[in-house]
Amino acid sequence: MKHLLAPRNLPVLERFAWSRVLLAFDFDGTLAPIVVDPAAAQMRARTRELLERAAALYPAVVISGRTRADTQPRLDGVPLREVIGNHGAERGREGREGQAQREQQRQQEHVRRWRQLLEKRLSGLTGVFIEDKGLSLAVHYRQSRQKKKARTAILAAAAEIERQEPVRLMGGKQVVNLLPEGAPHKGIALERARARLGCDTALYVGDDETDEDVFALDQPGRLLGVRVGARAVSHAAYYLRSQREIDALLRALIRARSGALARGAA
Repeated sequence: MKHLLAPRNLPVLERFAWSRVLLAFDFDGTLAPIVVDPAAAQMRARTRELLERAAALYPAVVISGRTRADTQPRLDGVPLREVIGNHGAERGREGREGQAQREQQRQQEHVRRWRQLLEKRLSGLTGVFIEDKGLSLAVHYRQSRQKKKARTAILAAAAEIERQEPVRLMGGKQVVNLLPEGAPHKGIALERARARLGCDTALYVGDDETDEDVFALDQPGRLLGVRVGARAVSHAAYYLRSQREIDALLRALIRARSGALARGAA
């Protein structure tokens, strides 16, 4: 992985900035710092200001693991084209409405069954809580004092679900996500958003295992995948050193697009 903001790599960023590029971001750990209580997550004021400026210059979307109803208020005032929730499963008006509703109902039935089993198996674990997002579940253990024990118990309960019906397990930062097998993921959501918005290329920034579905698309010249935090094993070609560098990235994107527009006007 290469540090995207290193001087030798900035020309790559500038080439994407001058193209018909879609900017896409995860929320937690990318636009907003990770916090102990997920309900308290918010962008820094400076990040919000820079994101507003960037979204006025580029088509921009957020693709979050949160529900769209949870994510949207945290981005109020930012001129985004779309906010996509539930790891890409909340995909808006695509397809025939009836077909989309039936698929979501099927997913919700799976999630309800999983929650019942997880509540039964994990009820005695302090600091573990289940976030029901309708189309997926997130089992958080960040507040547990025995994180290894908590994660082991969560994975054992999830394995029990796997023996009964198809489920996709995705790890994260002190969270285990359960999604219906075959549900749209962030990679699919990005491709659909890029097509809807008529973009040729995309830049995507994320920090977690769920974002690897985007990085794994492997489209040199069409997708610039940027991971927050270097990692030994990742499909992303570039990284930011920390979540705080999102501000520097947004500033670089604003400079690049402003320069391209000025040259075009000349």
